Amino acid sequence: MNRCYTSLISPLNESLLIMTASGFIDTYRHQGLRRKLTELLRYKGIHDEDVLKAINAVPRHYFFDSSFLEFAYEDKAFPIGSGQTISQPYTVAFQTELLLVKPAMRILEIGTGSGYQACILAGMGAKVYTIERQKLLYDKTKLMLPKMNFRIRPFYGDGYKGLPAHAPFDRILITAAAPSIPDELIAQLKVGGIMVIPVGEEIQVMLRLRKISETEVASEQHGSFRFVPMLTDRAKDI
Repeated sequence: MNRCYTSLISPLNESLLIMTASGFIDTYRHQGLRRKLTELLRYKGIHDEDVLKAINAVPRHYFFDSSFLEFAYEDKAFPIGSGQTISQPYTVAFQTELLLVKPAMRILEIGTGSGYQACILAGMGAKVYTIERQKLLYDKTKLMLPKMNFRIRPFYGDGYKGLPAHAPFDRILITAAAPSIPDELIAQLKVGGIMVIPVGEEIQVMLRLRKISETEVASEQHGSFRFVPMLTDRAKDI
């Protein structure tokens, strides 16, 4: 039945097919590109069906300026301003899979960026707290996130300090390269909780940390990646 309806719609009108209450447009073409991206990630080794469902459900093109929509469903990182990027979809899926997300978990994300990763986590049923140090990115994303209808609370601040007033968290995700594991963030992780963090200088090792007790953390290595550096303090973009 869907094929019959689609055949009656001209390419000119395709952009009018699906408009959300927030005004975003998600066409059949966009949905098809997301399905292809999802299958590519499955082929590359992402096996968590909840992660794949979230990738397939969250329109990545919403996080791109209109001039660059053609790049939205490539499995590549892309610049978003302030020296930051929207992460490669594979990296987003890989980190999310390592987190072992369950509905209703409280997750702290360090490095909001475009907000795409936060929406993937929220799309899996998590309550997301996310910190961005770049003021222009924070202001832009803060306005955009409510339109996605997810449980996401954005903050402008220093990611190294986390959000002690809202701790402890079930999960903590760092989306920038840290030179070492921040003790202040470990302190904000629940016992039994998981942190996923890329650690290193030019090339980072992806670590999954499990907090065994208040004094013991177990570490696993999960391959090498390249991230933008995790910096201290708030930044005022110029």
